[in-house]
Amino acid sequence: MGKLEHIQTLSKHIGRVWSVAWHPKGDALATCGEDKTIRIWAKEGKEWVNKVILTDGHKRTIRDISWSPCGNYLASASFDATVAIWDKKSGEFECSATLEGHENEVKSVAWSKSGHLLATCSRDKSVWIWEVAEDDEYECAAVLNAHTQDVKKITWHPHVDLLASASYDNTVKIFKEDPSDNDWICIATLSSHESTVWSLSFDKTGNRLATCSDDQTVKIWKQYLPNNSEGVPTTDGEASWKCICTLSGYHTRTVYDISWCHLTDSIATACGDDIIRIFKEDEGSDPNAPTFSLINSAERSHTQDVNSVKWNPKVPGLLASCSDDGDIKLWNFIE
Repeated sequence: MGKLEHIQTLSKHIGRVWSVAWHPKGDALATCGEDKTIRIWAKEGKEWVNKVILTDGHKRTIRDISWSPCGNYLASASFDATVAIWDKKSGEFECSATLEGHENEVKSVAWSKSGHLLATCSRDKSVWIWEVAEDDEYECAAVLNAHTQDVKKITWHPHVDLLASASYDNTVKIFKEDPSDNDWICIATLSSHESTVWSLSFDKTGNRLATCSDDQTVKIWKQYLPNNSEGVPTTDGEASWKCICTLSGYHTRTVYDISWCHLTDSIATACGDDIIRIFKEDEGSDPNAPTFSLINSAERSHTQDVNSVKWNPKVPGLLASCSDDGDIKLWNFIE
C-alpha cells in the first residue's frame, strides 16, 4: 500500500504557512505565510535548516511562492496586491522588482517552463501574464478576465506556454497566446466541479491535469488533440479537455492543494481534514477512463488544515507540506 514516513518538522513561521515550493534542483525549499516572511531551507547533514529569511518584501500575508526554472529567481504573491521578485545576484537574496496592478490580494504566482513568462492571479478575478524583459524588467503582456470570481491558483504546462487557472467560479480555464496577434486567449473551460476549484497540477506529459475542490473531489482531465483517434470532438483547431475520472468519497473536507509527481506519477492531496493522501493510477487502467486508488493517508498529518503539498522534483518520494498549524513537514513516501 505504500508508507508515508514523517522525516522532520520545520517550525519557524508565526501563524499559518500557506505555500511550499522546491527549488528546481531539489536542494532547497521555500516557504511563506501569514507572518509576511519567506524562509528558505536547505539540508545540513541529515537535517533541514532555515538558511535565509526574507522579511521586507510585503506588507501583508504572503500567499504563494514560485521558483524560476533556472532557480535564480523567486516570486512571491501577497495579500497586499503585489508580487515581489527576489534574486541572489548580490550574493544574498534581495527584492529586485515589485509588480503592481492587481486590485486585491494576489493568490498565486507561477513561472512558465521557458522562464520568459510569469503569471499572477487575484481575488480581483483576473489573471495577468508578465513578460520577463532584459535587466529584470517585467512588462504586463495580458490581463485575462475570463473568470467570474476570485482566481485561486495558476499553473503552467510542464513543456509549453499553456496556462491553467482555478477559480471560485467552480471552473478551470486554459490559456495560450494566439500566434496571429500575440493576444492571450482562453481556449478551454473545464466545468465539472460543483464548488470552488482550489488547485491544479499537470502530470509529467502535460496531457493530463488533476484538479481539487471545495466539493471534496479530485478530478483528472485529459487533453484530446484535434483529429484524435478516440473521436472526442474539438473546436477551432484547439484541444478539448475532458474529465476522465472523479475521485470522490476519500476527502471529508475541502481539498486545498494537489501535486502530481513527475518522477513516480503519485498524486498527493492537502485537505481541510488535516490529512495528506497519496493516490496512484491502477496498473493497466484504461487511459480514457482511468481508475486511481488511495494508497496512503497520513491521519493527522498536521493538527489543522493542510494548505500545500509539493513533491520534490529530483528526489523520488520526498514530499513537503504546510498547514494552518504553522508547521512545515517533510515526508518520505515509500511504495
